[in-house]
Amino acid sequence: MFFESVDSGDIMRNESENRPARKILSARSKWKGTAQVTELASDLLPDQTLEEIQIGAWVERPTWIEVDLGAIANNTALIKSLVGPRVSVLACLKANAYGHGAVNVARTVLRHGAHRVGVAMVSEAKELREAGIHVPLHVLGETPYWQMYEAVYLDLVVTLCTLESARVLSHIARTLGKTVKVHVKIDTGMGRLGLYAEDIGKIVALVREIVQLPSLDLEGIFTHFAMADAADKRYTCMQLDRFHRVLRVLEAENLRPSLVHAANSAALLSMPETFFDLVRPGIALYGLDPSSETRLPEGFRPALSFKTRVAHVKMVPVGESIGYGYTFTAKRPTRVATLPVGYADGFRRAPYNWGTVLIHGQEAPIRGRVCMDQCMIDVTHLPQTRIGDEVVLIGRQGSATLTAEEVSQRLGTISYEVIAGLLARVPRVAHGDPAEHRS
Repeated sequence: MFFESVDSGDIMRNESENRPARKILSARSKWKGTAQVTELASDLLPDQTLEEIQIGAWVERPTWIEVDLGAIANNTALIKSLVGPRVSVLACLKANAYGHGAVNVARTVLRHGAHRVGVAMVSEAKELREAGIHVPLHVLGETPYWQMYEAVYLDLVVTLCTLESARVLSHIARTLGKTVKVHVKIDTGMGRLGLYAEDIGKIVALVREIVQLPSLDLEGIFTHFAMADAADKRYTCMQLDRFHRVLRVLEAENLRPSLVHAANSAALLSMPETFFDLVRPGIALYGLDPSSETRLPEGFRPALSFKTRVAHVKMVPVGESIGYGYTFTAKRPTRVATLPVGYADGFRRAPYNWGTVLIHGQEAPIRGRVCMDQCMIDVTHLPQTRIGDEVVLIGRQGSATLTAEEVSQRLGTISYEVIAGLLARVPRVAHGDPAEHRS
């Protein structure tokens, strides 16, 4: 398997050279600790365990996330083919690219059909700029006044919703001797950011002032759909009608910006009338369905796997409990494997947990409460289980799969929350040869 990088540091150090994993491994195997363990334990441990020690040089801990950049490249190209050559693609990389690693994902999507990228906040944008991502970079959320200086300095595309924000941003940009591109947000029924579509007078006043203010370049206007992932499209059509009314008024006033956008993943899959000049795919880039009612077409592939390795195995006698709170008591001799993953990694504790995980290609149930850094699973039916065995928390193992969508149903949430909630202390390992995808 080709590993483009191991962590954010290695991404930066190895991107230009595209060094394969074996070279990274070769370098890391010279690390004193790994070499000493391999040498000293060679007579004590099985060959497979020694191999796992070497593989462990790739990651910081025995719990990790694998990101298939080839899948993201494939999904981006499919989205671009769906919207056609006249529509640009703004790839949404909020929340560390939905948990997949923003820098690597940005580089991948930009090579395969995306023209711009978007994030939620200035700090996310800063990471991408520092990694050498120099395409138009949208901050889709509100930029507070105290971050506007940095937004201008980083040459970000800023979302505006109020006259006050426009005036402050103009003053800062003029002071810095720069011009900043802005997009106005219209609330057509989400009830979140933006001017209400019915407040036509306020919208026209804001757009007109932005056009007149120095150092601001009104590039775009956009809205966001609240129910595009539902089978019933009536609410989305109502939002679209409101947005069209705003656009007609602005056009009559000669104030319509050059870029208009509305479509998220669900809309671009099911409502081509929402495409306008630009689409904003998020969850579809990562190969996950927007909802159970709006599925991805054939060809899209999930990009994320979440894995760990068995840390300890023991027999728990009848009557003994497992985990905090005495919530599980063994009714039979129970073979238990401890896993080094817990709720501080995004592996949920309550009100519902994962339920089961995959080991040796079969499901194994979680026993007791999930701890901060560890959890326990019942492997009585898998007597071959030993320390170091791979456990899949999201992904495929043999012929068995445990998808983010399945996990979300067990947790009573959505797949977006499951993957975005995988915390930063879990190392991301990106694989897929970017060179083979380059045009």
